[in-house]
Order: sequence, then structure tokens, then C-alpha cells
Amino acid sequence: MILLADQDSVAALGASLREAGQRVVFTNGVFDILHAGHVTYLEEARALGDVLVVGLNTDASVRRLKGPERPINTEADRACVLAALRAVGHVILFGDDTPIDIITALMPDVLVKGGDYTRDTIVGADVVEARGGVVCTIPLVEGRSTTAIINRARTV
Repeated sequence: MILLADQDSVAALGASLREAGQRVVFTNGVFDILHAGHVTYLEEARALGDVLVVGLNTDASVRRLKGPERPINTEADRACVLAALRAVGHVILFGDDTPIDIITALMPDVLVKGGDYTRDTIVGADVVEARGGVVCTIPLVEGRSTTAIINRARTV
């Protein structure tokens, strides 16, 4: 399922999943030019609970965060590819620079980011932990990077 981020629909999704007894895992990112590192990360995140919800930056937020030449793929294409992965239960598009509103509305049991983050740099860690949830990092897959793929493609 792909949703646009609005507080009511995200809160309803979280409530519905919890009511069904699901352990909700949340992560977020750009996920542009999906590669094996992304897939491994998402599978490991999903293994931490029953359903993985992925917050996906909109095109406008990606441009603000990564510059005018990004994203390579549109938000619709990125959301479609993510939603097709067996590890991903739901994709939520958000246009803010951080996913704090989604995290607050969804109330996940587990908040996950890549190993390039620390507990102190993970947005929403305090919100998740305050309600008894856990915050986890997953090591990055060596040699896998969207930026490296883009740079290789530009030199070919």
C-alpha cells in the first residue's frame, strides 16, 4: 500500500496494525536507484518485526536534501519499486525534511536506520523510546551506494 503522509491516515494505519497485533517497524529514506544494499537493509529491517513501513522522501524534499540533480527516479517510480519488494508492507510519501510527523503518528515499535547513523542522529528516536519502542541501526552493505552508482554512470 502506498500512502501520502497525512497525520490521520498514518495514525489510522498504525492503529490498525497494532490492533491486529503486528509489531511495526519503520524506516525512511530516498531509495533512489534501488540496489542490493537497499534490498538487504530493508529485509533486515523487516526481520525486526511483523510489518515494515517505509517513509519515502518526495521529489521536492530530495532536491532540498541532495541537490537539484536528484532524485534520478521520480517519487512515483521509487514508491512503486519499494512497494513491490516482499519485505515492504507500506510506503508513505512525505515532503518534510524529516519523518518526525510520520513517526509521531504511526508510533512504530521499532525505528531503524542505516549504520551511518548513531542513536543521537536518528530523528524520532526519543519519540519511539518514550513509548517503549526500540531504535536499531543496520550495518551498511560494503561497496553499495547510490551516489557511487550515479558517479560510475556519469563516467561511462
